Amino acid sequence: MEPHKPSWRKPAGMFMILGLIALWAFIIGSFSRQIGGLPGWAQIPIYVVSGIVWIAPLKPLLLWMETGRWRI
Repeated sequence: MEPHKPSWRKPAGMFMILGLIALWAFIIGSFSRQIGGLPGWAQIPIYVVSGIVWIAPLKPLLLWMETGRWRI
């Protein structure tokens, strides 16, 4: 058997994930003045939702990293 050749997709995907996190943090941070002006009880759901939403693009990205395809 031939040894498994490492794929370039995994390191590239890792950099894309880091870029996605940085971009999302910048986008949410740019609204910090508006969000910070809201009462605390209103800020909590905004930050919870924004903390979960960035995960959605990870499924196809992780699939691409493993298989080279964007869809199953």
